[in-house]
Amino acid sequence: MEKITSFQVDHLRLKPGVYVSRKDSFGPTVLSTFDLRFREPNREPVIDNPALHTIEHLGATFLRSHREWAPRTVYFGPMGCRTGFYVIFEGDLASGDILPVLREMLDWIESFSGPIPGAAPAECGNWSEQNLDMAKWECRRWAAVVRNPKPENLNYPA
Repeated sequence: MEKITSFQVDHLRLKPGVYVSRKDSFGPTVLSTFDLRFREPNREPVIDNPALHTIEHLGATFLRSHREWAPRTVYFGPMGCRTGFYVIFEGDLASGDILPVLREMLDWIESFSGPIPGAAPAECGNWSEQNLDMAKWECRRWAAVVRNPKPENLNYPA
């Protein structure tokens, strides 16, 4: 079997950022997948499961409810390695195109209070594993990259 594209990225050189992971065409429709890398792989501790799960619930809720981006949002969810998230949008997009909505999402998560959307036994298979305070902390930490990106935070290392 061929090694998939995401396994060809040098994770020893990867920094937190917003990277175009892949683009897929289905006739005239293009889907852009982004790597929202919160942690340096293999150097920093991974995001703990409760925070990761909370960011997943809040991020997906925000994007699928957003006035402009909801119709273009295909998926938002965690990476198995727990160093970040994937988001898939309809459209032939670059990292810079999605920075404004990511900033909005982070602001929304950082100011969120109340019950976590979808965190009830009938709505989620692991509903009780949530940590809003740590989710907010993770988002504040990653926000520095999204609010003031450098070129190396928007393009995979060569």
